Amino acid sequence: MFHAAMKAAIEGARTLAQMDELSRQLWQGHGAGVLGDQEAQILAERLHGRRSAIREGIRPVGIPTGRASLFPPRRSLRSPDRVASLERRRLLACSGPLPPQLAARFTEGQRAVLRIVGDEVADKGVCGLCIDAIAARAGVCRRLAQGALRLAAGDGLLTIEERRHEGRKNSPNLVRIISREWQAWVHRGGAQKRSGFPVVAEGSSQPKALGCKAFRPTDKGITLGTNLTPEPSKKLPERQSLAHR
Repeated sequence: MFHAAMKAAIEGARTLAQMDELSRQLWQGHGAGVLGDQEAQILAERLHGRRSAIREGIRPVGIPTGRASLFPPRRSLRSPDRVASLERRRLLACSGPLPPQLAARFTEGQRAVLRIVGDEVADKGVCGLCIDAIAARAGVCRRLAQGALRLAAGDGLLTIEERRHEGRKNSPNLVRIISREWQAWVHRGGAQKRSGFPVVAEGSSQPKALGCKAFRPTDKGITLGTNLTPEPSKKLPERQSLAHR
C-alpha cells in the first residue's frame, strides 16, 4: 500500500518542493522497514526522472523566449562625430583634472573621464552619473570609462558605491573622491572658477603687478584749446670782417 501511494504521489507532483518532501518520506519509509531495498530503489529512480522533467519545464516568469534577461539588450553607443569627441577628450585631459603627480598614472582618455567625475563632485559633492553619460561627456567609450574608474578606485583615489535593486533596474553608482590631494585640487579649481581670479594661499604675499614692469604715466601732457604766443627769435650778431682796410 505504501509503495502504491508513493508511486501515485510521485506521478502527481508538480513542483520541486513536493519532490523534496516525497524523497524525505521515501527514505523514512525505507528506514522504518515499510519499503524494501528493491522497491525503494525503483521509487528513487522514478522520483529522479520526475524531478528532471519538472526542472526542464521551468521557465523564468516575464522573460521572453530566446533572451537571457527581462531587460532589452544594451545598444552599442557610438559618437555621431568622432572628431569632436577626440577634441573634447584632449581638451579635458589637458585642463588639469588631477594634480601632476596623480595625473601621470593615467592616459589621456582616463584623465578626461576623471575630469568629468571631478566636476560633478565639485558641484554636487558626489558623482551620480551613469557610466554612459560619463563616457559621452568625456568623449570615450563605455569600457574605457569603466576601466578608468576601477583603476582610480584601485589606487585609493575614489570609492564606488553600487546601488543594486532586486527584480528591477539598478541605479547609477555613486562615486566619491577620497584622495586628499585630489580633493584640495578640486576645491581650489572650484574657488578659482567662482571668483574668476587665481586663488592665493593664506600667508603668501600677492604680487602687486602681473607680467613684467608696472607702467607709470609720464609727466608730459597735451594742452588743448590754448593759444601760445610765439617768442621772438634772437638774431645772431653780424659777422665781423677779419681784415680791416
